[in-house]
Amino acid sequence: MTSTLEPRVAAAVDVAPVEQQGGMTHRQILSALSGMLLAMFVAFLSSTVVSNALPTIITELRGTQGQYTWVVTATLLASTASTPVWGKFADLFSKKLLIQISIVIFIVGSMLAGLSQSVDSLIAWRVLQGLGLGGIQALMQIAMAAMISPRERGRYSGLIGAVMAVATVGGPLIGGVLVDTSWLGWRSVFYVGVPFAVVALVLLQRTLHLPVTKRKVRIDYLGATFLTAGVSTLLIWVTLAGGTFAWWSVETVLFVTGGVLAIVAFVVTELRHPEPIVPLRLFRDRTTTLAIVASIAIGVAMFGSSVFLGQYLQISRGYSPTAAGLLTIPMVGGLLISSTVSGILITRFGRWKAYLVAGSVLVVVGFGLLSTIDHETNMALLGVFLFVLGVGIGMTMQNLVLAVQNTVAARDLGAASSAVAFFRSLGGTIGVSVLGAVLSSRVGDLIAEGLAGVPGAEQAAASGDVGLADLADAPPAIRTLIEVSYGDATGRIFAISAVLAVVAVAVIVFIREVALSTESGEERLRAGR
Repeated sequence: MTSTLEPRVAAAVDVAPVEQQGGMTHRQILSALSGMLLAMFVAFLSSTVVSNALPTIITELRGTQGQYTWVVTATLLASTASTPVWGKFADLFSKKLLIQISIVIFIVGSMLAGLSQSVDSLIAWRVLQGLGLGGIQALMQIAMAAMISPRERGRYSGLIGAVMAVATVGGPLIGGVLVDTSWLGWRSVFYVGVPFAVVALVLLQRTLHLPVTKRKVRIDYLGATFLTAGVSTLLIWVTLAGGTFAWWSVETVLFVTGGVLAIVAFVVTELRHPEPIVPLRLFRDRTTTLAIVASIAIGVAMFGSSVFLGQYLQISRGYSPTAAGLLTIPMVGGLLISSTVSGILITRFGRWKAYLVAGSVLVVVGFGLLSTIDHETNMALLGVFLFVLGVGIGMTMQNLVLAVQNTVAARDLGAASSAVAFFRSLGGTIGVSVLGAVLSSRVGDLIAEGLAGVPGAEQAAASGDVGLADLADAPPAIRTLIEVSYGDATGRIFAISAVLAVVAVAVIVFIREVALSTESGEERLRAGR
């Protein structure tokens, strides 16, 4: 399988000097990347397949808008909390073995999710899925940094963009076909990535050969526990506040106090432990700190809004899951083009900041344009808006990680890479939770306005959950009102995302550009840099 993949890959990537590839030849790098990119494809595919099927899943299981958000948040929460742990383990143990373990966890979580009989059980198995996903996302970047120098990595970033594009387009299309096929149904979307994952495991075993770091150290399990507890507690509070209980309430005091105390305990532990999960020295570096802040803002905006795009297209505009997947192609196309072109130019000229600034500005513009949509927006115009957003994301996400990996010491590559992924996922989790609450509230208000004068209707709509909970059984007139309300409320989500993206632009402007290193992570580690 590797032999058929390499010629196609080689066509898109110029041969890099061996001395700039950590002692690995171009062919060896492409061979190793085949398994890693397939694993990444599994992660992206499973995510896009599920997100596009969620409106159908929640409707059939009679779930609410709050549960819709939790199905997404549960995975993000688990992947966010586990990412720093995976990253630190990568600095201490075999990266190859860790990648394989994370894939197995992801497969098990996916298969169990497909057996769910209720939304609550689905959410529980999505947590297990998220633990594996956190490992896959963090470890792929770390392994690439170990093999390829920052200067040469731009050429290969186009391959990552291509995988993201194929998975983002293919996921919704495959998911749409599965959901729309009566004898398969939505449960099958959780199994579609399993065959790819098995092949990825085999390829990784045969092609990925990285030096195994053997260091006798005490693992910071206490720090990992405090970090997981603190982050999880605060994120659960953000998700539940305003819905299950009021923002100003006893529950809020308990959640916030517990979360803050756990974070304080984590910081104290990190300061004292010889091998901390997240070395606090990383935050002394200006580039790392600013990149992390930008990642949070981008994560909130991107994850928090894109999750609800499929909901808008299916519930408000009436498209099937398959058609909704096709309508996201402009965004994916923009992402693929910009990530590939910017990667090639970065490798050629060694300059990266201009692409970060331009990309973040386009993210703001894209979200600003999308904030104008409603239930009657012309679909061709929507495609243009999504293309602009995709171009911006393609130039921003990978290059934030590249900037950090180029700056930190080789021994901290795993921890630093996972820190950026952690805070981006953290922002995404917050975004999904908060923006989901905003959408739910706005939909409830619009439905209440539309039902004004109907006895008992306003009270029923006050919770905002009436939208998804009643959609399947609603009379035609009420169903139309629900669809229009979702369409008109979605623009507010994108408006908030645009404001948050402005923060990313402001932070990225102050990142100092450092010339890209021509040494791989393993070369720098051997040289003590």
